[in-house]
Amino acid sequence: MTDEALQKTSLHAFHVEQGARMVPFGGWDMPVQYSGILAEHLAVRNEAGLFDVSHMGEATVKGPQALDYLDYLVTNDVSKMTPGRVLYTPMCYESGTVVDDLLIYCKSDTDFLLCINAGNTEKDIAWMLEQSAPFDCEVKNVSADYCQLAIQGPKAKAVLQSLVETNLAEIKYYHFEEGSICGGPAILSRTGYTGEAGFEVYAAWDQGSVIAQAILDAGEPLGLVPVGLGARDSLRLEAGFPLYGHEISDTATPYEGGIGWTVKMKKSSNFIGKDALAKQKADGIPRRTIFFVLNDRRIARAGAQVFAGDTLIGEVVSGTQSPVINQPIGSALIKTEFVSSENLEVDLRGKRYGLTAVKTPIHKNI
Repeated sequence: MTDEALQKTSLHAFHVEQGARMVPFGGWDMPVQYSGILAEHLAVRNEAGLFDVSHMGEATVKGPQALDYLDYLVTNDVSKMTPGRVLYTPMCYESGTVVDDLLIYCKSDTDFLLCINAGNTEKDIAWMLEQSAPFDCEVKNVSADYCQLAIQGPKAKAVLQSLVETNLAEIKYYHFEEGSICGGPAILSRTGYTGEAGFEVYAAWDQGSVIAQAILDAGEPLGLVPVGLGARDSLRLEAGFPLYGHEISDTATPYEGGIGWTVKMKKSSNFIGKDALAKQKADGIPRRTIFFVLNDRRIARAGAQVFAGDTLIGEVVSGTQSPVINQPIGSALIKTEFVSSENLEVDLRGKRYGLTAVKTPIHKNI
């Protein structure tokens, strides 16, 4: 895809002014780094970081049967939501494999906002529209209406609090409030993708650069820096968060991808993929995702084969360098019977290197 064909967020000029290195990502021209992945990663762990996530897609679901529809669409239990709650959940195909993972924001039982992955927006919206046909509700793509920024790190609350009147201390984890920032309406959400405390802000699309500059100005004295996609990936992998197309995908189920806790078999409604997922659980989940530290300096990238002795048992699905522990880390989807094996190895260009399975968050359990 040419640079001219790439979509640009409303913060594009801000990124260029901050000296970002821009790369294609999911059809968007996005910053991969500013000062450097190492510095940006450590800033989020120790102070705060500002992320542009305006490339993410948004959809509204409104109508008398909005809740019933969403409970059928996704595996988690939407019926338990109340206004101000945020729910993480995958939506699955009938086969039990994952269409996408998303966040659901409940404004009322007839009004929801969904946040979906950037590269999947067109596919997701088409899927959601198809599944909504039997229900009295409207699904609408509103991605062009919203910018989205994330402020993550130990000092994130102090930075954002200086710019909003809403008392952020009263927003619980995976909750949100509607307020304002820089003179315009905003959704202030206590969520994030780094494993640190933080917030995500949804506001009008054309206010993105104004809000970003205000956050940067307020946060720089506290050590906040702008952060690109490179550190976003290393942060989420240290924390053990899945990424669509890696730990979860259209070839892996939530159970295999390590998010089986999002599958609520006992919820009152039926949901897409329920029968297949129930069968997989009853028969025995054939593969599991593990997170690991690589006992070498080389990074094991997605696709690298994983062995237990001479037996090929799976492959790496994510891999990067951890700036906190200064070692390569990653995740792998392997045969379940080898999850507890102590002799795991990865093949890198014909040579084997030992893997040590670790609990997440990786940087706190090593």
